[in-house]
Amino acid sequence: MTQPQAESRLTNLRVQLQEHAHRYYVLDDPLISDAEYDRLFRELLEIEERFPALMTADSPSQRVGGEPLAAFTEAVHVVPMLSLDNIFAAEELEGFEERIRRRLNSSEQLTWTAEPKMDGLAVELIYEHGLFVEGSTRGNGLVGENITANLRTVRNIPLRLLASDKNLPARLAVRGEVFLPRRDFAALNQQRAEQGEPLFANPRNAAAGSLRQLDPKATAARPLSFFVYGVADAVPCQTMAELFPWLQQLGLPVNPLIKFCRSLAEAEEHYRHLQQLRHELDYEIDGMVIKVASFALQERIGSTTRAPRWAVAWKFPALEAEAVMSGVEYQVGRTGAITPVAVLEPVSIGGAVVRRAALHNQDEIQRKGLRIGDTVLVRRAGDVIPEVVRPLIEHRSGNELAIVFPTDCPACGSALYKPDSEAVTRCCNPRCSAQQLQRIIWFAGKAGLDIEGLGPKNVEKLVAAKLLQDIPDIFCLNQAQLAQLDGWGDKSAERLLAAVKKAKQTTLARLLAALGIRHVGETTAELLANHFGDLAALMRTTTEKLLTVDGIGGQTAAALVEYFANNGNRELIARLIELGLSIPAAERKPLHGGPLHGMIFLFTGTLSNLSRTEAAERVQQLGGEAASGISKKVTHLVAGEKAGSKLKKAAEIGIVILNEQQFLRLIG
Repeated sequence: MTQPQAESRLTNLRVQLQEHAHRYYVLDDPLISDAEYDRLFRELLEIEERFPALMTADSPSQRVGGEPLAAFTEAVHVVPMLSLDNIFAAEELEGFEERIRRRLNSSEQLTWTAEPKMDGLAVELIYEHGLFVEGSTRGNGLVGENITANLRTVRNIPLRLLASDKNLPARLAVRGEVFLPRRDFAALNQQRAEQGEPLFANPRNAAAGSLRQLDPKATAARPLSFFVYGVADAVPCQTMAELFPWLQQLGLPVNPLIKFCRSLAEAEEHYRHLQQLRHELDYEIDGMVIKVASFALQERIGSTTRAPRWAVAWKFPALEAEAVMSGVEYQVGRTGAITPVAVLEPVSIGGAVVRRAALHNQDEIQRKGLRIGDTVLVRRAGDVIPEVVRPLIEHRSGNELAIVFPTDCPACGSALYKPDSEAVTRCCNPRCSAQQLQRIIWFAGKAGLDIEGLGPKNVEKLVAAKLLQDIPDIFCLNQAQLAQLDGWGDKSAERLLAAVKKAKQTTLARLLAALGIRHVGETTAELLANHFGDLAALMRTTTEKLLTVDGIGGQTAAALVEYFANNGNRELIARLIELGLSIPAAERKPLHGGPLHGMIFLFTGTLSNLSRTEAAERVQQLGGEAASGISKKVTHLVAGEKAGSKLKKAAEIGIVILNEQQFLRLIG
């Protein structure tokens, strides 16, 4: 490939990848598979490595890169990033409109935008000629921190604006909110709890902490997202109603719940709608922002030194309350984890009565200094179980009692065990009745085989009736047994049995997720299914082989080997198959048993007979794997012309080095 050909192909690839990333991360409407996107991305990387002079700042390859920073530098906001004044009731909304009309000295009809108030971190993005060149935090409104490298890792922030619009300003500063989706916040805190790290108090703190990492790679590991809410430069729009569609055309993500209103009564109606909807959203909102829609009127109304006069934040009622913690209960999970739960005197938070709240683990109880009898601050966030934030020490009477964590399992009485390396205390009795119940619930639930009609309540009923004692019993249920249960008739029994029969046809990935193996969720289960292809191969694998799978770490590998070495678990799987569970071999990337099985290849430099993508595909066809970077997992480095630093590193750590001819002979 000549340099002009490479330049043309890179331009085409960047446009394709930018468009596909926009459709995936912003529109949620992908046109191609993840595998096809990865193929295009690998091709881009290869061409850029061959022709480094052609690499550009807006290349998808530049989202994560560079060395960790020593410290953040300052970024000055040309137009200050102001705060918003808050209101808390509809009556205050009327006062807001009256103040605006007095300043305008007019009774003309006003139009408004009503926008969800994101509970994230405000940032400014600066584009020059459509290229993202700088990003910063709000800071004190005048000066923030330059976090450009970290913002480049946020997947739905475009590195280059999509439109080649002649109306696009040479410089465009947009403002928006970076946030962490709720589902990812819950997963992040669970991971931190298992590793004994302090938990983030809420998604906003998690987003802020993620953006303030000095190493962009650490930020990239957090699935942050972004919504734009305004601009700080002149734009070819007269109103907010014109602005948001224009920003969308540029590829910037706009919250779909923004509404354009002809009256404040209409805005108030939208506030009520958002208040009801907030718990169903996958991100935190804490109110609604109301703005005068016309830019010309905004200019006339003006701002104070602190906040614009043409906008206000209507906050939702607080989702925090004080409650007395009267005791602590201990729940046993499917892996034996003992989870403490605070028992509260009933308190209403956000329209719901709360009687229980999460305490997470023993270390968190000690870190927060909680005692039985404390008045505590309780936070409720959507569908997530409420949590105890902290004790209100000023309310203590001296009669509070220390929380003594149990030494025996509250369900089966077995001794509990807490490894020094973990924050979680566990019951190690595999026959513990509480663990068995939770394992059945997990196996039948949405994260498992998703058996319709076999939710937690029905599982508990069937366990109480002694129809279910372990997972295989699900496939032994019959019509006569079910029809005799209180509240069950022939039709209910038929529906459940049909769902159980349907669940027998499953996939390896779904089964692995359903078994409830520690550290093996849906994503890890997919990785394992793609790599090993069938259950038998996975069951006889070793820790060393598992560690060669990209994305599998030491804890997960150890948990898998331990699980499959357990005779009880092997018998459970054999029993499931005996009862008709069908697991067809998964279509997998490496073909095990091939001549390159167990070998991991890395390519560097220029190959003359085939591209690096073709070489990697050939390795996979022969049962091996292709790596994307140098590591001790790599067994062979294939060095083409102009091999770089990877060659030196490979020699230092003892990797087998092949030239192109040796590699071609090896693959036949």
